[in-house]
Amino acid sequence: MNSTQFTSEITELKQRLSDKDQRIKTLEEYIRYMKQQQFGASSEKLSADQMVLFDESEALDLDIDTEDETVDIPTHTRKKKRASIPAHLPRTDIIHDLPENEKVCPKDGTELKHIGDEYSEQLNYIPAKIDVLRHVRRKYACPCCQSYLITASKPPQAIERSIASPILLATIAIQKYCDGLPLYRQAGIFKRLGIELDRGSLANWMIKCGQLIQPLINLLFDHARMQQVLHMDETVLQVLQEKGRSAQQQSRMWVMTTASHSTLSAVLYHYSETRSAAEAAYMLDGFSGALMTDGYGAYDALAKEQQIIQLGCWAHARRYFMDAKKAQPKGKSGKADQALALIQRLYRVEKQMLHATSEERHVAREQTSRLILQQLRQWLDKSLENPIKQGKLAQALTYLNNQWPKLTRYTENGEWPIDNNRAENAVRPFVIGRKNWIFAATPKGASASANLYSLIETAKANGIEPSAYLAEVFTKLPLVKSVEDIEVLLPWNVKEK
Repeated sequence: MNSTQFTSEITELKQRLSDKDQRIKTLEEYIRYMKQQQFGASSEKLSADQMVLFDESEALDLDIDTEDETVDIPTHTRKKKRASIPAHLPRTDIIHDLPENEKVCPKDGTELKHIGDEYSEQLNYIPAKIDVLRHVRRKYACPCCQSYLITASKPPQAIERSIASPILLATIAIQKYCDGLPLYRQAGIFKRLGIELDRGSLANWMIKCGQLIQPLINLLFDHARMQQVLHMDETVLQVLQEKGRSAQQQSRMWVMTTASHSTLSAVLYHYSETRSAAEAAYMLDGFSGALMTDGYGAYDALAKEQQIIQLGCWAHARRYFMDAKKAQPKGKSGKADQALALIQRLYRVEKQMLHATSEERHVAREQTSRLILQQLRQWLDKSLENPIKQGKLAQALTYLNNQWPKLTRYTENGEWPIDNNRAENAVRPFVIGRKNWIFAATPKGASASANLYSLIETAKANGIEPSAYLAEVFTKLPLVKSVEDIEVLLPWNVKEK
């Protein structure tokens, strides 16, 4: 063997050893990451909805912030907030009086005089009451000719020839889509009240209600597409009876929301079999503003076609570096910590400008955020000089580099958001509900669910109690005769009444 061959083999051997070492490091990193995921404390605050994971007695040791619906696990005991009773609730007085023989002074026998009352209050709850609405249609006949008969008509109903009233339909919808209570459990509750309602009937009612409100959903989509800023996200959904697809194949539930500063908020859901760009194109048909997403490439071609400004999500970028931090050796800091520190400074600017005008926010971003972004870019370029081939940090660096133009664009306009948390928060009610009912049976059911989620979450976003709102919609929507009649039932128009 000559020296050239020997040198070549040595070089190849070193490369193999280097690759092997890298694979070992990657596997060790993955093990640390999975241990952190399984046993480590969460780095993010728990949402109020996640409190169901705790037993009530355990929850007593948690400090609950009801304003931003987050929960911190404290390191020491804190003073608990006392529950309050709203002043607007009606009061029923229960009088506690002295026996007659105690209404005299024990010293001289003088009759006591009533000088006032002492009050204490308790919240009371009146359980569900089931009654029957009986529609009586008056019939008339001519007493002379006996041939003319007429019967009073009944207004159109949400579901014709159904035993369900609008309020009952609204209650079922709210319990499933707002409270995450599956239909089979609701059927059990009705059974305890002496009413036999099978799950199939409840499901059929929800499908028909979802179809009934389609005109309202269409108007909400039209409204959203006219906005200057939109957020979009999507999550998986399993639908059992999709034509040409197995029950195991995953479908999608898309969500689109207006910006947080929008006075007329809309939250819209859309079911589709796939995650294709065509579905995004349907939801964004005619939209030409700024779009905030998590970096999914399906939006790229559409953005060029419709001249949509694409914004990148810093929360998503931060999450990649949080994963990389979890994969680091315990007690050691690294590149992930450096990136997180700079990203945190970007968010500090946003927090300081939370209640500022869009112009003030734009100035703050120009003067402060851009300098931080320059530091982060320099750090990123230096980190990419010796690229890491595998692992969580490599994923984080790649995402940050690929998404950089979209991630930095928010500084150009004070109205544009820094992240996609608004859409991710809108996905959460669906995800929480999905944990209870797991899957949809049919595409019709999935589409109906999307419509009902849309109307309920839009009502909530506009400060409207969704149960009463749905009851009004289910009562009045069957009576509409024009687009103007439908517009009256949009959440913000109902709110103004």
